[in-house]
Amino acid sequence: MDLKTATALRRLRLVSAPEAVSFLLLLVCSVLKRTTDFDAVRVMGSVHGVLFILYVIFWADAWNRTKWSAKTAALYFVLSVLPTGGFFAERKLRREAEDAVIASRARKEGIVNA
Repeated sequence: MDLKTATALRRLRLVSAPEAVSFLLLLVCSVLKRTTDFDAVRVMGSVHGVLFILYVIFWADAWNRTKWSAKTAALYFVLSVLPTGGFFAERKLRREAEDAVIASRARKEGIVNA
């Protein structure tokens, strides 16, 4: 895995958890708006919107660089629209990055011919 691909995956991983948190907070704010006088939907909506747009941009970049299959790319996109999906995406991306580092070290040491 080259540096640009690793960077694209890292950016996607780093924005996925905050995007999931902002989505959950937006849902809480929506419920509070309907049940109380508390109204932070406009603020949380903006925060979540920015994070979601960043997620989609980083997802497209990662898909382009990693050459994921359509199924894998669709999975990461679907995870972005589920309330807790960003947490699962972050965990899966972290494992993918760790596996790539292990494979790279194995190739470097001549253990694996991959």
